[in-house]
Amino acid sequence: MSCKSTKVAPSVDFDHSCSDSVEYLTLNFGPFETVHRWRRLPQCDEFVGARRSKHTVVAYRDAIYVFGGDNGKNMLNDLLRFDVKDCSWCRAFTTGTPPAPRYHHSAVVYGSSMFVFGGYTGDIYSNSNLKNKNDLFEYKFATGQWTEWKVEGSLPVARSAHGATVYNDKLWIFAGYDGNARLNDMWTISLQDREHACWEEIDQSGEIPPSCCNFPVAVCRDKMFVFSGQSGAKITNNLFQFEFQGHMWTRIPTEHLLRGSPPPPQRRYGHTMVAFDRHLYVFGGAADNTLPNELHCYDVDSQTWEVIQPSLDSEMPSGRLFHAAAVIQDAMYIFGGTVDNNVRSGEMYRFQFSCYPKCTLHEDYGKLWENRQFCDVEFILGEREERVLGHIAIVTARCQWLRKKILQARDRQRQKTKQESSEESDEGAAGGPRDIPAGNRPSGTQPLLEVSIREAEAQPFEVLMQFLYTDKIQYPRRGHVQDVLLIMDVYKLALSFKLSRLEQLCVQYIEASVDLQNVLSVCENANKLQLDQLKEHCLNFVVKESHFNQVIMTKEFEHLSTPLIVEIVRRKQQPPPRLYSDQPVDIGTSLVQDMKAYLEGGGLEFCDIILLLDGHPRPAHKAILAARSSYFEAMFRSFMPEDGQVNISIGEMVPSKQAFESMLRYIYYGDVNMPPEDSLYLFAAPYYYGFSNNRLQAYCKQNLEMNVTVENVLQILEAADKTQALDMKKHCLHIIVHQFIKVSKLPNLRSLSQLLLLDIIESLATHISDKQCAEMGSDI
Repeated sequence: MSCKSTKVAPSVDFDHSCSDSVEYLTLNFGPFETVHRWRRLPQCDEFVGARRSKHTVVAYRDAIYVFGGDNGKNMLNDLLRFDVKDCSWCRAFTTGTPPAPRYHHSAVVYGSSMFVFGGYTGDIYSNSNLKNKNDLFEYKFATGQWTEWKVEGSLPVARSAHGATVYNDKLWIFAGYDGNARLNDMWTISLQDREHACWEEIDQSGEIPPSCCNFPVAVCRDKMFVFSGQSGAKITNNLFQFEFQGHMWTRIPTEHLLRGSPPPPQRRYGHTMVAFDRHLYVFGGAADNTLPNELHCYDVDSQTWEVIQPSLDSEMPSGRLFHAAAVIQDAMYIFGGTVDNNVRSGEMYRFQFSCYPKCTLHEDYGKLWENRQFCDVEFILGEREERVLGHIAIVTARCQWLRKKILQARDRQRQKTKQESSEESDEGAAGGPRDIPAGNRPSGTQPLLEVSIREAEAQPFEVLMQFLYTDKIQYPRRGHVQDVLLIMDVYKLALSFKLSRLEQLCVQYIEASVDLQNVLSVCENANKLQLDQLKEHCLNFVVKESHFNQVIMTKEFEHLSTPLIVEIVRRKQQPPPRLYSDQPVDIGTSLVQDMKAYLEGGGLEFCDIILLLDGHPRPAHKAILAARSSYFEAMFRSFMPEDGQVNISIGEMVPSKQAFESMLRYIYYGDVNMPPEDSLYLFAAPYYYGFSNNRLQAYCKQNLEMNVTVENVLQILEAADKTQALDMKKHCLHIIVHQFIKVSKLPNLRSLSQLLLLDIIESLATHISDKQCAEMGSDI
């Protein structure tokens, strides 16, 4: 086995020159770290550097550099170095004049230098000479030289507890505290040319975060993110993103997060946030007088939060604030901070990220909806009979109401086909022309099933369909009256079609979009559509003390229907008692849950393709296979077999029945849990079947690394031999030889092939030393 540096899911080597490259599969096993594992590393000894908080850490090559902070008595300006390979601490070599002792400064890496900006300086012990700074220092890692940049022209106001990052060869500074007030201005300076560098204030636009301090920033997907922080009475747990190109801020909405799904972290300050791959990781901070130690993860692509569950063997850090964090390769390092009872910490922790490619299930089904390939149903909508195409498999998996409609339409179509066939038989008997009956046409020429739905108009129905395919809706312009009214129509459909999950999404969007400009229009429409929950929300919004006078002075109020005006006035005079319900909200079933049930038998009556595994049939659904696999998509588009049957293999190898079912689970609903022996069969499947990425592959490899045991080693040995995964086979033989007494008692040993038994004997013979051979010979 070849050893490589520590990786959770290393790249996979394939010979791409041939389609059956599974023959030459290599798994590159080497040292690996358990995913999502926290490890406590050696803490910094007092003789090297003090325990501290309000400091900075940066990562450069294989080392973490810690600068400044305070130890509870004094501000610091020492520079410490932690080698992540040796897990050793030392003082970094320095020359020149370092920055004055300080805390709540910022530090970033650009090229082979660290840049330190601003912060709070002075003597905290005697409470003298305390002031914020706006100086800029450079530390060169190669020479240890400290240099101050003297910049001409306008400067940012002196500040501390601000955010800083590097992007496009520039240092970007945002917000902070100037000693009197919190800020939300932004400045930038080029780090390329010291001689001509000058500060430039950025003209920001969009939803600019409120003035704040003690917050982290992180750059991901060419955007800067800011989460929570101290912003006085306005403190929130909002996440904002900044577009470097257009200097535009956007508040990332949470209206799409269903009740019951993981919420964003609670508001906090003094926390850290780092970016890795497509994720932002938030740790620690002070959250409403508590010091939580959960690790929150935000997926930038899906815009969802989750709390990371640490591995069982984790050594968890306690909650803390004013610590600092940095990323090296695929791990996060956290150092110091203030822990319980205002104690400064000298601890260093390492957290192992997961490197799995993202799940593309929702995207793949979304593309199927957008492209409208392989559609087999046409919905005829409303009085105008507008037509919307779809896929029976997705629609019947997700919505029971539409499923009944489709079954009724299919029965009518079959009756009609039967009748036409009967008439054609009569004509044939009389010598008339004969057509091929619709039911016997080749699969590719089946007519679209027509389903009439009088109670739905095309535009809201299309939004509903998008939800069925992706589990979400594209939120239109927030607060725009026409768009809010559209989502209300979608909500009405969701109620009719009994789609609880979509109901909740619509309600959350509408309630979050109601404002002083649109509240009366939304209220009137809710009244008309008999959407009592939304009407109640609007009435309560109108009669709020801060809203009432502004709303009743608008033109829209003058044109409101008399019954609604009466209801508003009465509500203002005598508000109804608040009703609190402890009933759990029904958030319905997710796309993953519905597709799982569909594969497990719920979709059997809608199967339209037969997959043959070693001659054994397995009914499936063309649209689902085509959405998730470019291999099936090309087959169904170009050379669909006339008998509707497809032989299944991975290159030249036929997977086991169990491994094949694991692959179907991945295709239908993105499941990656499987026995280790299945992982070997499926390791090459993403390559052969053209899945959107190698997520399945990464999980297969990790599954094998973590789960080869004495109990399953013989099954994995057989799978490795069949798939020609030679390094895995060697790994299994190694385990068998070293645990042979236990393995010899396994019943599966007797059912191994003769060739594999010979491989085991040969490995045992190689393992036995000359000395052992001599000892055995003397016993004979």
